[in-house]
Amino acid sequence: MKTLKYSRQRESIKACLMNRHDHPTADALYASIREEYPNISLGTVYRNLNLLVETGEIQRLTCGDGADHYDGVAVPHYHFMCRQCRQVFDVPMEILDSLNRTAQVHAPGIVDSHSILFFGKCNQCLEKENLEKNIEKGIDKSA
Repeated sequence: MKTLKYSRQRESIKACLMNRHDHPTADALYASIREEYPNISLGTVYRNLNLLVETGEIQRLTCGDGADHYDGVAVPHYHFMCRQCRQVFDVPMEILDSLNRTAQVHAPGIVDSHSILFFGKCNQCLEKENLEKNIEKGIDKSA
């Protein structure tokens, strides 16, 4: 595993990510970090995120929405992405090690890990959708 020279900016990026649970993109992290380091460049944020991923200190999530998301929790766990608002959530369930063994039977090499990303609509988007449908029908439950 790669060891890195200390960097205040990198530590700030990592601390910012650890204090968030929304799995932000590099752009969102950049906007947050600029409050503390107004002269930091987006390139510096990307470089440091890549270094933190390489050292295993954070996770990069490629969710198919065009932008990588980052997770300060480096231990294996599953995720859920809302197809509507594009938010990424942790899924607090047990890691299925048996899935590695099942995949191993079919894999063209050695399976040592897996990651799972579930897709659907989050509760917030479902509630918003239901509220909009009720308003269209003339039913307003918020009153």
